Amino acid sequence: MSRIGVGLMGAALLLYLAVAVWLAVMFIAVGTPMSIGMGIALIALGSLGAWALVREMQFGFAADRLGRKLDAEGGMPEAETELTPSGRVARADADALVTRYEAEAEAAPDDWRARYRVGVVQDAAGRRRDARLSIRSAIRLERSARDVTPESPRA
Repeated sequence: MSRIGVGLMGAALLLYLAVAVWLAVMFIAVGTPMSIGMGIALIALGSLGAWALVREMQFGFAADRLGRKLDAEGGMPEAETELTPSGRVARADADALVTRYEAEAEAAPDDWRARYRVGVVQDAAGRRRDARLSIRSAIRLERSARDVTPESPRA
């Protein structure tokens, strides 16, 4: 379902960019300093929006890939406490749970799995910003571990 949303957002951005570029060209063609400035601003804002969407899509796809990989290995954190109807960890249990998973991640600083688990628990505790930072860190760790791992010999 979220992939459909990503596709719709991407299509909407492409439509916006096409219209913005067309308007920018029209503004620039007028030739007054104000219209040229507006044309440049339209191109700059469209480019910024495209960059932000691409970055978010890269993050989402990488996080999804790692989550599926960790789940297939049986390494996703289990719901040890009572969850709220929205799926979050009860506020009374959140701090202790997050602290425990953060300690595990600190004990294994090069383990992307531990860092990803921290992100999942932080997200369940309602700490979205911290969760995104932890998952970004897990993505970097997994990517660097993949880059260091020697390739299998070719026959």
